[in-house]
Amino acid sequence: MPADTVEAGLTAPTLSSAPRRIHEAIAPWVQRQPSHLAVQDAQHCLSYQQLWAASDTLAQQLQQAGVGPGDRLLVVGENCVAACALFVAASKLDAWASIVNARLSEREIAQFKEHSGARRVVYLTHVSPEAVVHARHAEAVGWDTPVGALGLGPLNAQAQAEPCSADPAEQVAALVYTSGTTGHPKGVMLTHANLLFVAQSAREIREIGPRDRVYGVLPMAHVVGLSTQFLGSLCAGASLLLEARFTPEAAARALGEQDVTLFVGVPALFARLLEWSRSQQQTLRAPALRLIGVAGSPLTPSLKAQVEQALGQTLHNGYGLTETGPTIAQTRGAPRADCAVGQPIPGVEASLRGPGGLPVAAGQVGELWVRSPGRMRGYYRDAATTAQVLDAAGWFNTGDMARQGADGALEVVGRSKELIIRSGFNVYPVEVEQVLNSHAAIVQSAVVGREVADNEEVVAFVEVKAGMDPDLQELRQWLRAQLSPYKVPSEIRIVPALPAAPTGKILKHVLKHWAGSPAV
Repeated sequence: MPADTVEAGLTAPTLSSAPRRIHEAIAPWVQRQPSHLAVQDAQHCLSYQQLWAASDTLAQQLQQAGVGPGDRLLVVGENCVAACALFVAASKLDAWASIVNARLSEREIAQFKEHSGARRVVYLTHVSPEAVVHARHAEAVGWDTPVGALGLGPLNAQAQAEPCSADPAEQVAALVYTSGTTGHPKGVMLTHANLLFVAQSAREIREIGPRDRVYGVLPMAHVVGLSTQFLGSLCAGASLLLEARFTPEAAARALGEQDVTLFVGVPALFARLLEWSRSQQQTLRAPALRLIGVAGSPLTPSLKAQVEQALGQTLHNGYGLTETGPTIAQTRGAPRADCAVGQPIPGVEASLRGPGGLPVAAGQVGELWVRSPGRMRGYYRDAATTAQVLDAAGWFNTGDMARQGADGALEVVGRSKELIIRSGFNVYPVEVEQVLNSHAAIVQSAVVGREVADNEEVVAFVEVKAGMDPDLQELRQWLRAQLSPYKVPSEIRIVPALPAAPTGKILKHVLKHWAGSPAV
């Protein structure tokens, strides 16, 4: 690896015009610090110049393979340098990149392939055993590229290219799928302008620069891993250390030995890291760490306090959705004692609405609508669903319930669809989860509603710490001392592990199914 050429106090170069494409936002760093580390995984380590050259070659190879402007390129794999280079290459071609996790089922990936009308599928076989399995449909398993031998799927000659636009607010850069485990998949169209807004916001709010080494464990198949972790790092000239899959051991080693300065994950990842530290009786070391944060699911006060004590940093909280690129709000500045997600970031407008779309009173819970430069162009090939969440004035209905404090900080209390109405009273799952997670025996929990005759019950699933076996009757008595009677779960189930997506986000639709089935 060539020597680091970063100068003290280096800041982002001034552009003669705002970047219109993702790769244009990275280009100045290629000029200013060509030999500085850009991306690294277990197999590859590329400087900014090497990444640029690799993406150039990949763009040529993809073009020769029939991929052109407006085509969709499906990338099946895990976090790795190849995924980064392919995304930059797609930007140079004006193709739409859709990164999907190889750990999904064959049925799910087939859905994405069909729905997107992908011209080609690339399988990252060098980094994912599951991608090797999926690549049995490949045209070439040993497709030779600057970032490894990959799998190249057959050409879809029937694919129809989408129209291209010079306007970055119109040209789609990424097609991010939000589901597919149930029902039809929703492909969120995020434009270059959407992603650049969020990436630049992350850079400014977190003050990311060339001296930062970002620990990249959030999957690039999901929007936080793509926009704030990957693009936020490269648009700031930082170095991104990619991890294909999260394990507590690898995270502890990276924090202690690789000079990691920024680490953002979902709360479940931090909970697993703390539990590993406790069970292994190993103190977490992070000598270079300056910023940690969470996003993707609710944060509880007990986990926040434990993480801050273990890592010696304020745990910042953030909030967003795939449809908003994702960032809507972010804590910043002075530490907070609560678990609010912070004020809306600059450029984002928020509106809390009650029945009939009317504004709610100050401090009251309402449905959160937002308007943002990061807001998606829409759901691909689904105008009807797009119209259900976007109004004529450009406001997006998040589907989340929230309240706003006197300082403007948002507190998200739950999904409107997750709201449990028990005997006429509203139960927000996150409130019950926060109490459960503060119990000494519990690693993490998740609460869902279960329909019964003319009512709903509260059902809690808990994952307990190794070597502990809490008495459920005593746990209920402990909950009664801290919650109103109607919020106390009717049933508490101890499970070996809560079902989670590759990001670590708990899959509540799975728990809803479990709640409707007898405990085993």
